[in-house]
Amino acid sequence: MRDSRRSALRTARRRCATTSRRQKNLLLLVSTNVRSPNCGNHLSIRNWYATPEFPEFRPAALDLLCRTQDAARTKKWRAAAEDPEKWLFLDTETTGLAGGTGTYAFLIGIAWWDSGGLQLEQFMMRDFSEEHSVLLELAARIAERPVLVTFNGKTFDWRCIRVPELAAHLDLLHPARAVWKLRLGSVRLAELERQVLDAPRLGWHREDDVPSSLIPQFYFDYLRGRSALPLTGVVRHNGMDLRGLAALFGKLNSLLDCQQQEEAEGLDLFGLSRYLERRGEAAKAESACVAARNRGLPLPFDGQAQRGLARMATSAVCQHARS
Repeated sequence: MRDSRRSALRTARRRCATTSRRQKNLLLLVSTNVRSPNCGNHLSIRNWYATPEFPEFRPAALDLLCRTQDAARTKKWRAAAEDPEKWLFLDTETTGLAGGTGTYAFLIGIAWWDSGGLQLEQFMMRDFSEEHSVLLELAARIAERPVLVTFNGKTFDWRCIRVPELAAHLDLLHPARAVWKLRLGSVRLAELERQVLDAPRLGWHREDDVPSSLIPQFYFDYLRGRSALPLTGVVRHNGMDLRGLAALFGKLNSLLDCQQQEEAEGLDLFGLSRYLERRGEAAKAESACVAARNRGLPLPFDGQAQRGLARMATSAVCQHARS
């Protein structure tokens, strides 16, 4: 019995030493600090970037991004979104790609506009015991900036974390899909950076980026005692996602306000027209559809655009007759 206790004690000490070395190596690799809120510890990484720059908010774009099927919620979100100091961009890296029960957000990245640029802060769990500490830190940040901006966050990121109620939650996936899917097919954030946002001009590139599909395995490998080095790529990947998210808002901010359309391609303008029509912006939808045809559309889409213009004209006549 005594020998078995000694063996168990030696094993526990070895595990503790291994965990300590693993966490120390991770701390050195990502050049960060250990945060200690009221309960527990976690890693915190902070960086400020000059790009993407803070864009001037366009009221018409905010109206569209805040619009929901609930009029009271729309009004509440629109009022909250008016103040850019309340905005918080969020992106997570998780232990599974499907979300749901058993999925942990081991890296939570947030960003906000500061001093004309973008301030990033990333919270990482060195093991699952630090989840409470990370979520406490996130809850404190959301209390300060309760307007959350995500990309597919309503169906994934937000389901993996549990924090206080938001003043507003704007998800950019849906307007991005409406505008660019016809031309690009894929509207993954990395694809939008490459085809729409011109990320290299903004100061980053993804040539050596970590594939999203490998991120859960890298974290599990780290937990099992393997190298922490791949996690530095995961932190960088998350940071680029946050910068891409902020840049995407800047692009949609101009496009949904029907400004700066001179560089937009015909299919993008046609997608914008359909998005605006679904949201009751008939005049802007018609203008974007005409611009799309003038810019040039593939034959099948040009036929759809013609039918759309006819439909909008008929609707306008009916409304005028009723009034």
